[in-house]
Amino acid sequence: MNSQLQAKKKLRVAVLEDHPPVVDGYTYRLSKYPNIELVASARNGEQLDELLKLHTIDVLILDVLAPAREGTEAPYPLFNVIPRFRKDHPEMAILIISGHKQPTLIRSVMEAGASGYIIKTEAAASERLGEIILLLADGGIFLSEQTAAALAYPGGSEDIEMLTDRQREVLSLCAANPGMTTNDLAGLLSIAPTTVRNTLSDSYKRLRVNNMTAAVLKARDLGLITPMGDVYPG
Repeated sequence: MNSQLQAKKKLRVAVLEDHPPVVDGYTYRLSKYPNIELVASARNGEQLDELLKLHTIDVLILDVLAPAREGTEAPYPLFNVIPRFRKDHPEMAILIISGHKQPTLIRSVMEAGASGYIIKTEAAASERLGEIILLLADGGIFLSEQTAAALAYPGGSEDIEMLTDRQREVLSLCAANPGMTTNDLAGLLSIAPTTVRNTLSDSYKRLRVNNMTAAVLKARDLGLITPMGDVYPG
């Protein structure tokens, strides 16, 4: 979408965020922009999937820690979902707004296909939300000041290589679906159960742990899969 088309067309924004006051804040900030419309919000990943079937969205705002579904604290596996969104909705820009600023986490979601990343406590970036959405809808990229500083931190980039894409995918789905059997995971991924078991076994070796719970915890700590529990860095 070029700038001239953008000026004529009302941009449609959707939000994945499980805290209503945060959505209210986005609604207030975007109300100052007559060419931007917040058309829908979802509290969890399942609702978001349905929302995207009903609406054509120009910019999607994602909270890293929104739950996968109603009644669970397991987070929506964004690292795995973002590439699917990019494939199914190639014109849709994705903006991450999170309390987390681990360099590996930021790199992960940006490499997965996000167009922007903002730390939740950055008031200056939050106040410019409408401008940022216009930029992303026009094909731009935005990293907030704290995000850029985190990415400039030496170290962390090697952590993302500790797991393959398939290993991160399987661990992310294990984290998002606690209690799911190997056969269930295999069906979800359309791969053989032995492939799931081998993938998990190799993940444990790379992470130097000996079970799934420990692997998920360490991968979260390293920012290799979606973390659990928001933080608000100063």
